[in-house]
Amino acid sequence: MTTPDTRRPRPASDILRTALRRNRGAMIWGTVLMGLYQAGETAFPIALGLIVEHTMRERSLGSLGLSIATLAVIITTVSLSWRFGMRILQKANTTEAHRWRVKVAACGLQPVARDVDLKSGEILTIATEDADQTADIIEVVPLLISSLVAVVVAAVALGLADIRLGLLVIVGTAAIMSVLSVLSRRIGSSTQEQQARVARAGAKVADLITGLRPLHGFGGNHAAFRSYRKVSTEAKLQAVTVAKVNGAYAGTALALNAVLAGAVTLTAGWLAFDGQINIGELVMAVGLAQFIMEPLRLFSEMPKYVMIARASAERMALVLTAPPVTTPGSEHPAPGGNLEIDCVRYGTLRDLKFTVAAGEFVAIAAYQPRAAADLAAVLAANVPPDTYEGAVRVAGRELGELSVEAVRAHLLVNPYDGEIFAGTLRTNIDPSGTSRTVPEAVEASMLTDVVALHRDGLDYGVRDRGANLSGGQRQRLSLARALAADSEVLVLHDPTTAVDAVTEQLIARNVAKLRRGRTTVVITSSPALLDVADRVLVLDEGAVTAEDTHRNLLAGDPDYCLAVAR
Repeated sequence: MTTPDTRRPRPASDILRTALRRNRGAMIWGTVLMGLYQAGETAFPIALGLIVEHTMRERSLGSLGLSIATLAVIITTVSLSWRFGMRILQKANTTEAHRWRVKVAACGLQPVARDVDLKSGEILTIATEDADQTADIIEVVPLLISSLVAVVVAAVALGLADIRLGLLVIVGTAAIMSVLSVLSRRIGSSTQEQQARVARAGAKVADLITGLRPLHGFGGNHAAFRSYRKVSTEAKLQAVTVAKVNGAYAGTALALNAVLAGAVTLTAGWLAFDGQINIGELVMAVGLAQFIMEPLRLFSEMPKYVMIARASAERMALVLTAPPVTTPGSEHPAPGGNLEIDCVRYGTLRDLKFTVAAGEFVAIAAYQPRAAADLAAVLAANVPPDTYEGAVRVAGRELGELSVEAVRAHLLVNPYDGEIFAGTLRTNIDPSGTSRTVPEAVEASMLTDVVALHRDGLDYGVRDRGANLSGGQRQRLSLARALAADSEVLVLHDPTTAVDAVTEQLIARNVAKLRRGRTTVVITSSPALLDVADRVLVLDEGAVTAEDTHRNLLAGDPDYCLAVAR
């Protein structure tokens, strides 16, 4: 495995461009329909002014009927174009948000972790809220263009009546956008900070839920609650800041739009009073001054949403552009299940060296729990090979040369705190539904009493994190899952710490029987598991200091006897 990933980076601008390019067709149709809607909205007062002028001249029922039919066509166009335009854009928006959610989730769930300084709760927030806000760019651009169409149509129509009215709209719109662009940048930075703080609060909640049982056990729940309240208050205060900036932006936009509309109305009134425009043009100008408020509002709000989408895209880029901690190899292990640790130095491990032959059952008695955890992390490939010295070989191949799929298929390391998922006993034991050894795994892990206890048997419902199971039941369920995988090499880390001595004895014998002929390593201090092993390696101060059967070590090594005898 090598570290650097030389993929082209995907900054926020690339994410937004990808979203726009992928939805080009939907956006074109949405822009056409929304432009037609805005043009129809703007055409209404124009048509009304022309109708008034024309009807006043001719005063005929035919002209009146034609005018009513024209207005009906405009209203129908406005209604249908809005309905179908928004339907196309919202479908594209929802689909694009789903794509980014899946992409961010896939990055978080990859077997090789990414080098990103974010907790799972933060990644969850990015995969939900930030993905949604980034996809909003699909609607923002067509609405921005269609609003611009309305402003241009209004400016042209007013300019045809009097050039001063058209110039007033153009200059006023430019002035409004200049003022609001300053506020929109402030919104972008404030929103990005708010999203980061909300994500940190979400991560804190995830941590608290994970550690709720032990927190209650030693009375640390009140301190944990105070810690969460602090980060939550920071997120709340930042949200208030963003709300203030948004309020200032909306208020400023509304005030400036109202000033422009008022200026157009007063100017038109003055021109009509002075005889420079007729009554129909006055009606058109007054109507446009009212109707132009809506496209101006949309036009002035769009930069804010663009900045929010960009801020969210930058948050997503933190995950999507983060390089993997390591780049896996592409080799596959040779037949056989031997495991070799060759002079490994990592954490508390000091030149650790031992070999487990194919089909052998070896127990490792670690005097320091930290050394046991470091060894399990190295074997599980949770530690990049370039961060430790020495080599780990599986069936003759170094771990760094193997693909992730090959490592997972050939070598399984079951941690002492194996996760339990919401579902059933069966789906927790055999998540893929392909194992042929589920009954044997259930029996070997002594999970039979849990299965027999419930009417649904293996289909008994399990809550998230095994909330409706005891500690011993959760541990046995995790062990059953590891055994059902039937991997060539199985490493178990403290698989029986939460069960009673009698059950532990039965589990030890069952595991040794089930795994006969398959390579098995158990990192444990359990006398029952140590006794059924073919040999025991004593791990002290990060190195193997003794090696023999459990009973010989008990008889001849006082330190070993003191460490494992119960």
